Amino acid sequence: MKARAALADGKGSFFIDDIELADPQAGEILVEIRASGVCHTDYKILRRQPVLVMGHEGAGVVLKAGPGVSHVAPGDRVLLNWAMPCGKCFSCTHGLQNVCENKPCVPKERIRHRGEAIGTSFNLGTMSTATVVPAAAAVKMDVDIPFTSACILGCCVMTGVGSVQNVANVPRGASVAVIGTGAVGICTIQGARIAGARRIIGVDVNPTKLKLAERFGMTHAVLADRSDEGLINAAQKVKALTEGRGADYAFECTSIPALGAAPLAMVRNGGTAVQISGIEEKVKIDMELFEWDKIYINPLYGKCDPPRDFPELLRLYASKQLLLDEMVTGVYALDELPRAFEDMHKGVNAKAVLRIGS
Repeated sequence: MKARAALADGKGSFFIDDIELADPQAGEILVEIRASGVCHTDYKILRRQPVLVMGHEGAGVVLKAGPGVSHVAPGDRVLLNWAMPCGKCFSCTHGLQNVCENKPCVPKERIRHRGEAIGTSFNLGTMSTATVVPAAAAVKMDVDIPFTSACILGCCVMTGVGSVQNVANVPRGASVAVIGTGAVGICTIQGARIAGARRIIGVDVNPTKLKLAERFGMTHAVLADRSDEGLINAAQKVKALTEGRGADYAFECTSIPALGAAPLAMVRNGGTAVQISGIEEKVKIDMELFEWDKIYINPLYGKCDPPRDFPELLRLYASKQLLLDEMVTGVYALDELPRAFEDMHKGVNAKAVLRIGS
């Protein structure tokens, strides 16, 4: 079938054009996408690969299911995620489904643009009117939730909330610092609030973002200065808000390499620093920041276990503990993706999404 999609050209730009999708084969499904999140990662990959279908946060309706698919069926409302565990490799059998060694994927030969086989971002390609994905990527939605809210569960919500609850295991009464109060930072703040953290400190250079974060559970704000190398001065303000010791937990959510060590500066002795934004570059770290007995962890995707985590996130949404509708402050058509990216870089929205299809 034909679909309309946003395509990265591998040279730093993108365009909208038609693609051809083959029918799903064994273990695969064809999904009509209704909404797709707009993420900094979507922008970062523009130069990394040749032509591919963009988007890795999506929700929609199953149109067709290939042989062997039993947990979803045509007509089901589903959210998609990129932690597609095979269930058999070493990582999957040791509770590390998020770093599966043999993630299922749809061969790119069955997704074509102008006759040429192309890939899909994170094996999903959600910035399209339809996509073919491994069935393991889909979780059926049994709660009443708009597609525009559901789609963001697939990455930024899972990353933020999961890093708090699955990775750091933040206990009730803890103090938490969150560096960067964009979409992932807001989800981290929400995870800390749901966990019962007593003090949740947001750190950002953008006062608009800090103001947005207030409604999601941030209790204190630290407006940082762009000239503050490593956010050392901001760390002193965090310590002043935490009896002079530093936070029990600090989460880096900016994806800025120079801030990779910043959470270490903000936690107390014996505290836990969590770098969750996906920095993949060489950085220099002052080892004195590790003093004393501090833990630094770099989890992927909130240690996601899809069958466990997404039903729980949907339950939290249904019980009004997890605020998703309120996060989606910008909704754009597929053809408006350039404006959505522009607004993302300006920090206009808590989270932007594309409304796709009917």
